[in-house]
Amino acid sequence: MITFQSEVGPDVMMFDAVAKRMFAILAKEPTARGVITVEQLPQAIARIEAAIAADHAAAHPPQADGDDDEATASATGGRVSLSQRALPLLELFRISLERGKPVLWGV
Repeated sequence: MITFQSEVGPDVMMFDAVAKRMFAILAKEPTARGVITVEQLPQAIARIEAAIAADHAAAHPPQADGDDDEATASATGGRVSLSQRALPLLELFRISLERGKPVLWGV
């Protein structure tokens, strides 16, 4: 379990596998402890937003006329999307940037 923390927002806890995926998106080593500085937050936010957009596009390819949402839902297998996993972290990054505070993990 990895916990991301900032002085200005709620802790965001993720199972190791999900956190490792976030670290890969952020181009950060999945170390036991670390920091995303205020200066790094804009790029971190952009990386997560781009990954969410790519995941959404892959999960929802353009449909031919006549296709319905039920078919799309069954095709995704009810999986938990990257967006659902990443949004709490993205919000923590945004508020931390707005208030000028870094995000830490492993402390």
